[in-house]
Amino acid sequence: MWQRILFIAIFLMSACVTVNIYFPAAAVERAADEIVKETWGGPGETPQKGQPQSKLPVNPHSKISVGFLSQAYAQEPDINVSNPAIRALKDSIRKRSDSIKPFMDRGNVGINQEGLLSVRSTDGLSLKERAEVQQLVEAENRDRESLYLEIAKANNFSQDAVPKIKRIFAKSWIDQARPGWLIQDAQGTWKKK
Repeated sequence: MWQRILFIAIFLMSACVTVNIYFPAAAVERAADEIVKETWGGPGETPQKGQPQSKLPVNPHSKISVGFLSQAYAQEPDINVSNPAIRALKDSIRKRSDSIKPFMDRGNVGINQEGLLSVRSTDGLSLKERAEVQQLVEAENRDRESLYLEIAKANNFSQDAVPKIKRIFAKSWIDQARPGWLIQDAQGTWKKK
């Protein structure tokens, strides 16, 4: 009797498989850092690749094997950030960055807490420059929002993942901003980095 109960218990434990589908935040963070560096990095800078990471969550020598029970490991997610739409958006952002940076250096444009650009001041700008900076900021923000959506689509993430992607990119845009650029903190206060 006990053998039968033990056999059934072991069978049920080995038959139970749980698949956790989660948002791969760490992989998106690495992709965001790479994209921001690639599109807004200085002349001649290239994105640095991260060090290869072990796919095993624990030391392989610390596993305990129990008969026919085995462990399964999920492969570290690989985020797709290189389809034609994403490449076009990255290229557009990269080409525009050199036109925006002088306005950021002068404090006319800052990075808000959502990682989007905001016109902070038009002091010292001609009428033509005011129109130019407004167009640049609008085009940049449109491309950034489209980039987040395309990354979600390319990786079959649900629509509710787009705000998560946006938050991760916002952190990267702010973290990689040049010293002296205006940054909006979480409380909404603008300050120089």
